[in-house]
Amino acid sequence: MFSGSLLSRNLLLRQLPSAASAASPALRTARPAPPSLISAATAQLRQWQQQQFQQQQRRFLSDQTRRAIDQAVGSAPVVLFMKGTPETPQCGFSRASVQILGLQGVDPAKFAAFNVLEDADLRSGIKEYSDWPTIPQLYINKEFVGGCDILVSMHQNGELAKLLEEKKVLAAAEASESEPAKE
Repeated sequence: MFSGSLLSRNLLLRQLPSAASAASPALRTARPAPPSLISAATAQLRQWQQQQFQQQQRRFLSDQTRRAIDQAVGSAPVVLFMKGTPETPQCGFSRASVQILGLQGVDPAKFAAFNVLEDADLRSGIKEYSDWPTIPQLYINKEFVGGCDILVSMHQNGELAKLLEEKKVLAAAEASESEPAKE
């Protein structure tokens, strides 16, 4: 009977390291056991499962949808995938993105917007295409810039103005603004 209770105490101490260190000074100084072969294999299995899941997610974007998004992204120097249209945005983040681009002076001739609410494949596909979970999404010269949060941040710190100027997508200033008045 004594040996059984000792055995159960030892099992308990192995399962509860904090109880073990409080119960025995010798156990307090013991180093933690190195990762076991099982935990290493479990970690590798988790990593493999994540990779498989990511590859499977990529497959959900059909070739047809990918080509359509490629074409849309290349349709203008500045492309915004949004909920609604620039004239009637259907969410506050899309409205804010359109307003920021307007404040920055993006040339309407160099701007295209796509309403993701009109096409479920586009709505889910654009998220996978960019690997970005939210809409709206902005592309400049076929390069993904970010969502509304990124646009707001770039607008506030001046990076967006610099980027739009570098990419030459701003509307030309009117003659009255760029030339001094003649007397």
